[in-house]
Amino acid sequence: MLEQGLLVAFPTETVYGLGADASNPAALARIYEAKGRPSDHPLIVHLSPQAELEHWATDIPDEARRLAQAFWPGPLTLILQRAAGVPDAVSAGQSTIGLRCPSHPVALALLQAFRQGQGGIAGPSANRFGHVSPTSAQHVRDEFGAHHPLIGCILEGGQSAVGIESTIIDLSRLQSHGPVLLRPGKLTAREIGDVLGRTVTMPDQSAPRVSGTLAAHYAPATALALVPGERLDAVLAALAAQRRRIALMHYSPLPAVDGVAASTVASIRVQADPAAYAHALYANLRVLDQAAADLIVVETPPTDAGWEAVNDRLRRSAHDSSGMLARMLGQQAV
Repeated sequence: MLEQGLLVAFPTETVYGLGADASNPAALARIYEAKGRPSDHPLIVHLSPQAELEHWATDIPDEARRLAQAFWPGPLTLILQRAAGVPDAVSAGQSTIGLRCPSHPVALALLQAFRQGQGGIAGPSANRFGHVSPTSAQHVRDEFGAHHPLIGCILEGGQSAVGIESTIIDLSRLQSHGPVLLRPGKLTAREIGDVLGRTVTMPDQSAPRVSGTLAAHYAPATALALVPGERLDAVLAALAAQRRRIALMHYSPLPAVDGVAASTVASIRVQADPAAYAHALYANLRVLDQAAADLIVVETPPTDAGWEAVNDRLRRSAHDSSGMLARMLGQQAV
C-alpha cells in the first residue's frame, strides 16, 4: 500500500502515525489532504535501524550519530540538513529534515519490510490537524472512519507506551546555535545534554519549523481550561453555581464541594507522575471530550523537572480556549 502511494496508519511508542512513502511527493500530498494540514508544517520521516542516514540528510554531525546511538530506536527526532533528492514536501520547503527511528515493534517491522529497510515513512500523528493525537487504532478510526479513501489500512499495535510526541532536537545549526530543543518530549534536554556533553538551548526565532509547535495544537473540541490546584475547589463551585456541565481531570484529592458532583459529567483522577500522566493524557482528553460538557477543567500539573512535555501539550490544548473560563463565570473572581 505504501509503495502504491496510499497512507498507512501505524503505531509508534509515542502516538499513532499517518504514514506515507517519504520519497513520493504524491503520497506526501495525501497526508496533507487527509489531515487538513497546512502546507508549511513539516513532517517527520521514520527510518529503520539499518537505514542509511546519508540518503536523507547531509553534513551529518558526530552529535547526531551519538544521539542516535544513545536513544534510537526511541522517542527522539533529529533535525538535520536535508539531502538532495528528498522531496520538498517532507520539510515544507525548508532545507532541514526531521528523522527518527521509532521503537514500537510494529513500526519497526513495517520499516524493515518497506523497501528492504531503506525506505522512509513520513508519519505525522494520525488525526486531523490540530486535534488530540491518537494513541490507539480506535482513536484513528474515530478521526477518519474505518474506510477513508486515502488510507489503505490501520495497523493495530495496542496503546502507545509513551503517549506524547517525540522530543525534537535541532542539530542543523550546531556551529552557530549548538543543540536546540524545539519540542519537549519524554527525553529531556538534560538527558540529551548529558550524552552530548554540552547544554541544550531553547528555541530562537530563526529555528526551523517543526511538527507540533504551533500555539494551538492537540486540542479537544470542547473548551479546555487549566486551573491551579489551589483554585480548583473555588472554580468548580463557581461553575456548579452557574449550572455548567464540567468534565474534570485532576490528580489532587478533591474535597466535597456543594453542587459540584451534580455538575461533573465526567471525572478522571490521574497519577501525579509525569510518565504515567503522559501515557494516558490524550486518551483521557478524548474521553472527556465525549462527555458533552461545557468545559473541560484540568488541574494544572506540577512544574517540576520531568513535567515540561506534559505542560507543553496542555498549554497548546488550552490555547484557543483562553478566556473561556472567565466568560463562563461572568468575570467573577474565583
